[in-house]
Amino acid sequence: MATHVDAIVVGAGFAGMMAVHNLRKQGLNVQGLEKGPEVGGTWYWNRYPGLHCDVESVEYSYSWDNDLQQEWNWSERYASQAEILKYAKHVADRFDIRGRFAFNTEVTGAVFNESANEWTVTTSAGDSYVAGWVVMATGALSTPKPLDVPGASSFAGETYNSTDWPTTPVDFSGKRVAVIGTGSTGIQLSTHIAKTAKELFVLQRTPSWSVPANNGPLTPEYLAEVKANYPAERERKKHSMDGLGLPGTGKSALEVSDAERTEYFQHIYDNMSPFTFFGSYTDVLVVDEANKTISDFLGSKVRERVKDQAVAEKLIPKSYPFGTRRTCIDMGYYEIYNQPNVHLVDLLESPLKSITPTGFSTEAADYEVDVIVFATGYDAFTGTFKNMDVIGENSANLREVWNEGAKAYMGTMSVGFPNLFIVTGPQSPSVLSNVVVSIEQHVQWITDCIAYLTAQGYNRMEATQEAQDAWVAMNNEIGQITVHRDSHSWYMGDNVAGKPHVVLPALMGVGPFRAACDEVAADGYRGFALAK
Repeated sequence: MATHVDAIVVGAGFAGMMAVHNLRKQGLNVQGLEKGPEVGGTWYWNRYPGLHCDVESVEYSYSWDNDLQQEWNWSERYASQAEILKYAKHVADRFDIRGRFAFNTEVTGAVFNESANEWTVTTSAGDSYVAGWVVMATGALSTPKPLDVPGASSFAGETYNSTDWPTTPVDFSGKRVAVIGTGSTGIQLSTHIAKTAKELFVLQRTPSWSVPANNGPLTPEYLAEVKANYPAERERKKHSMDGLGLPGTGKSALEVSDAERTEYFQHIYDNMSPFTFFGSYTDVLVVDEANKTISDFLGSKVRERVKDQAVAEKLIPKSYPFGTRRTCIDMGYYEIYNQPNVHLVDLLESPLKSITPTGFSTEAADYEVDVIVFATGYDAFTGTFKNMDVIGENSANLREVWNEGAKAYMGTMSVGFPNLFIVTGPQSPSVLSNVVVSIEQHVQWITDCIAYLTAQGYNRMEATQEAQDAWVAMNNEIGQITVHRDSHSWYMGDNVAGKPHVVLPALMGVGPFRAACDEVAADGYRGFALAK
């Protein structure tokens, strides 16, 4: 027997909780569905040791309730996973959101009824829910990419995956450990494991840029100042390029002296968010020569921090422009390579052949280890939809439609899938911003849209092919005028075998994206076909 509601929200992370809260305030009967046993989304599933957010804690939080932002006190500059999960639980309890969710409920499919303009959503437990509106708040980074390491199942020792870490502590002391992956996750895990492991082998294919977090406790005085300025600062940052409102010089990197530029870069390195580099000079994400000034500076810092210069050179990215892969923060990552128990295994120099029952083999050598940790990344934007059958008009499966490249008008609705909203979907700022700001903007726009449709008596909304094509083309054009034109990263889908190369995040910036969304809504949701 199906349960009928007005709206269904899939996912109980930051986006799903806000969506449920907003829709309930509108008087709708809303049902939330979450595959995990708790709220928190990525901050529930990712609990590996050493995990901290790379956006400062006072920024990585909701702004839609002033009492909430005034009462909550963050303990450190970059919050740990445990503290962010605690915050998510606090929000769920404070606003009575938890009761609107069915937990331990994995969505397996959704089918659109074209005559009734309703979705039937099914779960792994065999339950069905029917609603006119569905909000997919499943996250851009929530599904790991397929583990494509040969022989992985043959390993006889302990294995751990960063996206499904045990709830109890793992003791690495006295063990030989291999960490596969050197993105943000691999960097944080390796830094932690290096403290106790007998030996640590870090398997690196493509190095990441990493900048010191300069983390530390937040003083009462600092928190009081932040809270006093929250209203004005939150509003300013909503209209900034990155959602953080970070400062810039307003100059070209090539018009200042080497000494002046180096001094400013050093100031960012020592004091600021690493994302300050992105807007430090007006042309660093557009002109290759300007971009190289950041790479040259950060390369010099790696050489300063790593004693063995041969190792340092391997840790310095040389195959992509700065900013076209996720810039990481660290708490002593490069320094672990000065320890005798830590070894960098450069897979560009000697590719990985396979995992073996006792360790792993590269083309140059065989290694024996007791533990293997996989930190191999996500199938960004599209992974979750590959694990469910979302069937729209003419029996089209979203998974198959997106096999040709994930596309969504305004980052929220894909042609042929009416009444199905995606929060921070393809061609929205999402991962290239303070994602909480992007989540808030997108959820507010979606829930305002549902309120408008309900008030006007519409029961169907779908993106037009013309509007979607124009939106995706514009985003790709922006990619061609930025350094992303030379990128082959997960931002473009290139980390997953067979995934089409398409610019997945919107590159226009948070403020311009917000303005575009507002303009579309003000024009009667231009580019969408509405029907009663």
